[in-house]
Amino acid sequence: MDALQQVLVAGGWHDAVAPAGRFRARDPATGEEIGPWFPVSGAEEVEAAVMAAEAAAPELAAADPVRVAAFLDAYADGIEAAADELVALAHAETALAASPRLRDVELPRTSGQLRQAARAAREASWTHPVIDTAAGLRSAYGPLGRPVVVFGPNNFPFAFNAVAGSDFASAIAARNPVLAKAHPLHPATSRALARIAHAALRGAGLPAAAVQMLYHLEPATGLALVGRRAIGAVAFTGSRAGGLRLKAAADAAGVPFYAELSSVNPVFLLDGALAERGEALAQEFFASCTMGSGQFCTNPGLVVVPRSAAGDAFAAAAAARFDAAPAQVLFSEDGRRQLHAAVDALLQAGAQRVAGAAAPEGDGFRVAPALLSADGEAFLADAARLQGEAFGPVSLLVRSADAAQARAIAQAFEGNLTATVYRAADGGDDAEAAALLPLLRPRVGRLIVDRMPTGVAVSPAMNHGGPFPAASHPGFTAVGMPGAIRRFAALHSYDHVPDALLPPLLRDRNPGGVWRQVDGRWTVADLGEGG
Repeated sequence: MDALQQVLVAGGWHDAVAPAGRFRARDPATGEEIGPWFPVSGAEEVEAAVMAAEAAAPELAAADPVRVAAFLDAYADGIEAAADELVALAHAETALAASPRLRDVELPRTSGQLRQAARAAREASWTHPVIDTAAGLRSAYGPLGRPVVVFGPNNFPFAFNAVAGSDFASAIAARNPVLAKAHPLHPATSRALARIAHAALRGAGLPAAAVQMLYHLEPATGLALVGRRAIGAVAFTGSRAGGLRLKAAADAAGVPFYAELSSVNPVFLLDGALAERGEALAQEFFASCTMGSGQFCTNPGLVVVPRSAAGDAFAAAAAARFDAAPAQVLFSEDGRRQLHAAVDALLQAGAQRVAGAAAPEGDGFRVAPALLSADGEAFLADAARLQGEAFGPVSLLVRSADAAQARAIAQAFEGNLTATVYRAADGGDDAEAAALLPLLRPRVGRLIVDRMPTGVAVSPAMNHGGPFPAASHPGFTAVGMPGAIRRFAALHSYDHVPDALLPPLLRDRNPGGVWRQVDGRWTVADLGEGG
């Protein structure tokens, strides 16, 4: 039998110790196994990784932020230099389009996130230093002093990869070691990224165990890992069921758990917008719902459409597009099974299939895009079941009787990443939009007008999070620096500590020019100086 690939543990690449099993990636387009064998790490290996991360934590916490930034920048450079290899690996393991998706969109986003994290580390923009001279108090966000465990998802082999994505970059920028648990659907991609990261880490002179990676864990081992008090925080992107099991284990140990769990991202199409440009909106919706085979956490999984002539025309135009669409490839057989189960649950709750009934043909993990429908009354009678997430190229049309019912539907939603309202350009829908937006605001992280939700800009103003169950905490984002970094930071307060014993950014002198709140006023000046 072929040898297992090595794991990145305790500062270097090593043969797996007492693995609990082995696995290979599969080509989603054919269903065939591809690439080498990878280990399922056992408890002994996890123990070694945690101990190495614990040992590295004090040194990384004390490291010069300039060196941390240098690592992140060098890592971004290395990813771009290896673009051909990385794109080929990710395409083989996910069936996502090499271009434009992987090469032109996701890979640049990944290197860009790393550079944004480097800038935040260099400028200390995430630390929020506050000085109260009258009370003798000073505070700033700083490292947790413990390792962060990052669980990567299946749908972004680069931008959310456990060893390269936003969670990884954020935790490292806050000077915490990362123990990355890669997703088993793209292990060779993760291995290639980890090799680049390890080389950049050594070049920056940071502790070698600051970045470690394991390919896969048995469920019990993962639960034991996040339930260790030695862990500073956990970042997770994935299914609600799996995330909640991990969260329960972390909560029991008092470990902060930052998770993105599920979202249907409701879209409200107002009657004036539909009368004005219904055909174009049908195409925009179809393209958004089926982009990447619908495997986006911001996929428009539920669309509220009025029961009107314009709404009927939109529904017919959307159904025609779903009926004509070819089968699409999902990441895995398990993902296909879960999607079928989710669609069945919606149908059992009272939805009806209006498009995409044909069984798909072809090899691999293929599904037919599907459009379902339910009346507003049915939705309100069983809102909990009819807003279940179907992760794939599937959406539910909810046909509202009038504006009042649309507002009631808005109030029935649980927490989501996004909500969208489309209005007429002539202002005819503005009053209805103004009534809907305040109802949606407390239920979502990002409120959108006249755009589908699938794009997530990597911006300091982005909130890629939301109320539960979209995320585990409504006050944090998984995308956008410096906000994403503060998930992995502790608030450090100093009470009458002498200047020489303070961390540099809280001392009287401010040679780095960091913005600090001094006695209620933001300034870059030294204490005692104007400006």
